[in-house]
Amino acid sequence: MAKWTPKHEAPEPLEGPVVATIIGGTILWFVLFLVQVPFYGWFDDRDLTWWVWTCLAGAGLGLIGIWYVRKREAAIRRHAAARETETTPAPPADPQSPTGP
Repeated sequence: MAKWTPKHEAPEPLEGPVVATIIGGTILWFVLFLVQVPFYGWFDDRDLTWWVWTCLAGAGLGLIGIWYVRKREAAIRRHAAARETETTPAPPADPQSPTGP
């Protein structure tokens, strides 16, 4: 059996409003949980309570995701700022300025 090798390069990762997307998904999961809670008895009668708990787990994992992507965005900004200060040359010293007393 031959080793599989990719035929194309991997595409660049999509960058966009990642934090907003995760927050929106988390809110959606939590709203779905809240909508299902009043009908818990109906779900329990049909042995479908896992639907309710899946929505709560989605909301909880979304909270972890919000924390993660916010830390990631902050790290990307710090890295970009550090790279910018490294590549920006320092202004030359003014030879006309007086030095010392």
